Amino acid sequence: MTIWKSLAQIPIKHPLAFGVGISTIKTSASDLLVQVVVEKKQEIDWKRNAAFATFGCFYLGGVQYAIYVPLFGRLFPNAAAFAAKPIREKVRDVKGMAALCGQVFLDQFIHHPLLYFPVFYGTREMVMSDKPDLVRAMTTYQQNMKEDLAALWKVWVPSMMVNFAFMPMWARVPWVAGTSLLWTCILSAMRGGDVAHNTDIEAPFPTGSTLTLVQEGLDEIFASPVDLDRSLAHICISGAGPDKIGHVATMARCVSDAGGNVTHSKMIRLGQEFTTLMHVAIEPEKRGDLIKSLRNNKDLKLLNIRASSLTRRQTGSFKSTVVGLKIHVVGPDRPGMLASIAETIARRNMSIEDVTTEIRRGKYGQRDFVVTAEVVTTEPMDREKLDSFHAEFQNLKEELNLSVVDIRVHM
Repeated sequence: MTIWKSLAQIPIKHPLAFGVGISTIKTSASDLLVQVVVEKKQEIDWKRNAAFATFGCFYLGGVQYAIYVPLFGRLFPNAAAFAAKPIREKVRDVKGMAALCGQVFLDQFIHHPLLYFPVFYGTREMVMSDKPDLVRAMTTYQQNMKEDLAALWKVWVPSMMVNFAFMPMWARVPWVAGTSLLWTCILSAMRGGDVAHNTDIEAPFPTGSTLTLVQEGLDEIFASPVDLDRSLAHICISGAGPDKIGHVATMARCVSDAGGNVTHSKMIRLGQEFTTLMHVAIEPEKRGDLIKSLRNNKDLKLLNIRASSLTRRQTGSFKSTVVGLKIHVVGPDRPGMLASIAETIARRNMSIEDVTTEIRRGKYGQRDFVVTAEVVTTEPMDREKLDSFHAEFQNLKEELNLSVVDIRVHM
């Protein structure tokens, strides 16, 4: 117990050293997480890791400590006393609440736009570029400023409200470091083998791209792949014909009554035409009854129902898949977008397993064309080939004025 009490006094007695240590370890750990989990490197780039650890030590630990503790302590002398008050007393303390808002404002609207992000973009340029160019780094920040700051405020304004409202002075920097590490862990877990956004994931604070990554990641948590259980029969059922209310309900009821389960389906109405494609898992002895029920149902006569058995792989020429890629592209709608994207994939001798396209309302009312493709190849994809493939899509991004290019690897 005595040892624990002594350890508990370290951050209070030595807040600067504690904050610097936590920030250094956190930033180094974040970069290691990205290198191992996201980039799947066989060998750690310790030089890069040292650069990020240095940034965490001197800026996140040292500079931010100077801002959050001595500077803010002088500008807001009652901040520490306010943080120690119970919530009921905080709500009644008008001056304390005003000081809280003042600290958040200075931190989020002055410190980060004018100091933190320029230092971060400059550091990233020095670390990631063979020929560092600080002018280019500041130009990149200027281009990304609007989205970066919007992302920062959505995540960090609530976090810093908690920080300044409840954390004692010595805990302010560790709180920021902990939130930042959690953010990086979430990104790394969601983005797996992301090719296109590695530099965004490395950011201790969110950029505009990282907020998009989290949204896409959350959307995919609820996606369910087709599970080809070998103990069941698997049927691909398709139908196309004049649209009519009740088509989906009728087909789903036929499957259910036969004891089948729809695991994956796509249904769409184009003008007056309705098209459906579904995967059904069912006990082998009930397969014939299901197909007969669908074909003989009078309400489905106009749909021209077709059914075929599925095995693990019957399409294409691949006997085994080495690498799978998921490609997600968004940009202003224009003719030829899908053709350009498919041609870029085909040039790499990759097979498109699944592709979905849609028109979506984008920012400022523009029509965005969205392409999501599942791609596989039997050719080994080392880092050089992945970077080359990504570079082709970056060229396509400029050519087609795309707003999102997301390439993820599934080994």
